[in-house]
Amino acid sequence: MPGPLDGIRVLDISTMLAAPLAAQILGDYGADVIKVEHPVRPDSLHNHGVKVNGFSLYWKQVARNKRCVAIDFSTEEGAKLLLEMVAKADVVIENFRPGTLARWGLGWEQLQAANPNIIVLRITGYGQYGPYSGQAAFGTVVEAMSGLAAITGEADGGPILPNFGLADSIAGVTGAGAIAMALYHRDAKGGGGQEIDLSLLAPIMSAVGIGPAIYQKTGALQSRLGSRGDGGTAPRNVYKTVDGGWVALSAVAQSVADRVFTVIGHEEYLELPWFQTNSGRWDHVDEVDALVGEWIGARSQEEVLRLFSEAGAAIGPVNTAKDILEDPQVIAAQFLVHIEDNDVGDVVQNAPLFKMSKTPGKIRFLGAAHASSSDEVFELELGKSKDELEKLRANGVIA
Repeated sequence: MPGPLDGIRVLDISTMLAAPLAAQILGDYGADVIKVEHPVRPDSLHNHGVKVNGFSLYWKQVARNKRCVAIDFSTEEGAKLLLEMVAKADVVIENFRPGTLARWGLGWEQLQAANPNIIVLRITGYGQYGPYSGQAAFGTVVEAMSGLAAITGEADGGPILPNFGLADSIAGVTGAGAIAMALYHRDAKGGGGQEIDLSLLAPIMSAVGIGPAIYQKTGALQSRLGSRGDGGTAPRNVYKTVDGGWVALSAVAQSVADRVFTVIGHEEYLELPWFQTNSGRWDHVDEVDALVGEWIGARSQEEVLRLFSEAGAAIGPVNTAKDILEDPQVIAAQFLVHIEDNDVGDVVQNAPLFKMSKTPGKIRFLGAAHASSSDEVFELELGKSKDELEKLRANGVIA
């Protein structure tokens, strides 16, 4: 079955993670994504992270379902060639610093002149405007600026940053949703093309929560609490089991807290007035955590998970990557799928993000070699002759 974006063409002229991830998601759901890289300096993801047989597993995943070409569109000939591709496309995704594409003759006016219905997603660190807009930014810096690092870590320790691309990933997912909205506005309402200004900072600020509103109204700053949460729920933590495993437990709802204390054999707490609210339990968080931790620490991970699950409490294992591969829910729901690739063989991939009954997502192929679809795109789809292509190659415009 075709995906919901079948017939939509996307030009991914971005690099690294956030913007390419947005393009990957569109490709998973049927869009024809053409990855445009520099002829000599390809996307850094080619060499990022763990490699198998010389191929980056990051590239294999983030560049999946993308045909690859190479154009130096900072040159006059390259910009002209890219505009020819824009004329046949629906979406352009880029993450250059504001003003860069305009200097190359590829600003919004030129893109819209080539295709009035084009949708352009621009992902930058801080947005297209403001005092930081021209600064270089990576997810690490944005994660610190968002307030995330300030509230993450143990109470007696310093701020902690995530050791993976959290801000980039959230922005990539957000970008795919923004494009879907713009396509709906264009195609269902006749709204034409438009620019989308998306920063790395805004989505992760939204995920971090209402800290600024709390400070504005009360003057209070959220402190670092380890895994205890936002200061309003108990028990809510990770706990070690007798066999060295870990479990995560959350009792946001009163009914769950009641079940937890019934399981651990302390039904008497259910009658205490302070136990009846989240704020009351938080006022006694050390006592609550000690009782739950002592009970869990005397039992195996398997027993703890079974007993709490049978009681209807919200609990789960703290999984490693190995555990995820073996998790029965991950297997049954097909959150990971096996793909056979010519370069790296059988490799697991995160499945398309959501399941659709009529227009499902699909991984058709993994990240391809640099410029591997150049002849297909330039000759067959743009109508360039072999002589024209040889001249462009000789001038360093294409690879």
